[in-house]
Formats: sequence, C-alpha cells, structure tokens
Amino acid sequence: MKLSEAIEEAPKSPEIKEFLEAVFGRSSSIENQVCASCGESANDFQDELSRREYAISGLCQQCQDEVFND
Repeated sequence: MKLSEAIEEAPKSPEIKEFLEAVFGRSSSIENQVCASCGESANDFQDELSRREYAISGLCQQCQDEVFND
C-alpha cells in the first residue's frame, strides 16, 4: 500500500509530543515521510493498520515488523 499523500500524525498531548520529538524526531519524521527509527523512506505499508501505526509511532513497515515480530 503506497502512500499517495502525507500521513497526519496521531494526536498526542503537547508534553508527550515534545518528548517524542526531542528523543526520536517523531513529528519531523512523519512530516518528511521517513522512519523515526532507521531514517529510511516510510511510504509503503502492507495494510491500513500498519499505515495507522506509522501515524502513532513513526516506524516504517520494516521497523514495525522487527518491533512487533511479524
């Protein structure tokens, strides 16, 4: 499932959003469609659930697979 448009990040409290940006660069990564973990392109997902997970965590499909042992 290729992304045709940018994914909007999942809402977080301002404090959590600030923390995730400072530690992982989550908001910047999602805005630039790259993975917050590996820095690779994050615009190809196997399903809608994986695409929604990216909006939450900022992890690309490969990193999601590694984290969630898929």
